[in-house]
Amino acid sequence: MELEFDAHGNQKQLKAIEYWIDPTATDIVYGGSKGSGKSYLGCSLIGGDALIYPKTHYFVARKKLNDLRKFTLPSFHEAFDNLGVPSNLYKYNAQDNVFNFYNDSKIFFLEAKHLPSDPTYARFGSMQMTRGWIEEAGEFEEDAKNNLFASVGRWKNDDYNLTGKLLQTCNPSKNYLYRKFYKPSKTNELEQYKRFIQALPTDNKMLSRGYLEHLNKILNENQKQRLLFGNWEYDDDPNRLIEYETICAIFENDHIQEEGKEKFLTADIARMGSDKAIIAAWHGWTVIEVVIFDISKTTEIQNAIQALRVKHQISKMNCIGDEDGVGGGVIDNTGIRGFVNNSSPLEENTPEGKKKTNYTNLQSQCGYGLAKVINENKLHFKADISEKHKEEVIEELEQLKSFNNDNEGKLRILPKAEIKQNIGRSPDWRDLLLMRYYFELKPKSKKVRAFL
Repeated sequence: MELEFDAHGNQKQLKAIEYWIDPTATDIVYGGSKGSGKSYLGCSLIGGDALIYPKTHYFVARKKLNDLRKFTLPSFHEAFDNLGVPSNLYKYNAQDNVFNFYNDSKIFFLEAKHLPSDPTYARFGSMQMTRGWIEEAGEFEEDAKNNLFASVGRWKNDDYNLTGKLLQTCNPSKNYLYRKFYKPSKTNELEQYKRFIQALPTDNKMLSRGYLEHLNKILNENQKQRLLFGNWEYDDDPNRLIEYETICAIFENDHIQEEGKEKFLTADIARMGSDKAIIAAWHGWTVIEVVIFDISKTTEIQNAIQALRVKHQISKMNCIGDEDGVGGGVIDNTGIRGFVNNSSPLEENTPEGKKKTNYTNLQSQCGYGLAKVINENKLHFKADISEKHKEEVIEELEQLKSFNNDNEGKLRILPKAEIKQNIGRSPDWRDLLLMRYYFELKPKSKKVRAFL
């Protein structure tokens, strides 16, 4: 069967089709905004292959199966009508959630939600598919994507000399798509087998008249940046504690006066060499110097803490480091304060006196406190660090979010395990900065317990 795809002048869709037939491109991301023709493209590519190559198998995956039925299924019918495919050549089986074609090809609708019994999504890795499509990939965890990708190229590909491919369509998201596709594409560092296409509603010549004007009216500024202008730097998560622009301002807040303020030192100490170690000297709420170790020995960290403390004349009582893993030895040998796992939050000083707090632990208390300081534009990151490290700071502070507050209404920030899943590394900068808020609580005891 021969099919002719009419992009109606959408050059971004034509570029995606070019990649779809390019054997060197196997992992393709298309998206960046609403109304850019994402679903129609996916239905045309996957549906077209199923019609052209007999007995081949494909999948369309989305977080919720019901969303595929409600939103993606109508797009398949629209695409088939526009491709001139008679309706008697295919049939959707609602019980099994599969398209069956006249030539014995199949398209399976897959629900990709997280299951406690399968936390790494291993259930997808054993599938045998010709090619696949992830719809709304911004909702996906990287493990789900990787196991779905592992299933392609395993069914009838050799019979037709077809390269296994995965198409991912999405709106801007701060998950693996941002780290593995968007950012590398900006610096021409995208891996050889990957492709990224930034598509905007203005690329789609088939949009309904007035659609863009409608979006402009109903979306807030953050949503406009992401869903209308395709700005990947914005995060519309309602749980976020700090806006992106406010985070970026910490490097520009030179209005903050340092004179007469106390000095402090915070240290995020590498855990058995698995994370980077960072030490920061503070003048009030200004970061004045940073020492970074990608790989280090505890003796090197200890020496750096001592040298930085002496250089800036910082009292040991104004120095703190996390005490998890190898951190305990560093804390003991340097004599500074320590965070230890599973602390209760501290009472806070108010004009009315001591006040009980409503946080699950000290880490959450300091995280919310740090967010408040940043939102009030009272933190200045003055220390000289590379652009790469600045991007890391911004990315990790964007992960300061509320998370599953308990039944008692206690506040909790997004835990480290979730952040690692989102950004692919430990949030060492976030930990370094939030520990500074400990000194705003003015505890009397030398050692505290916190979950870092």
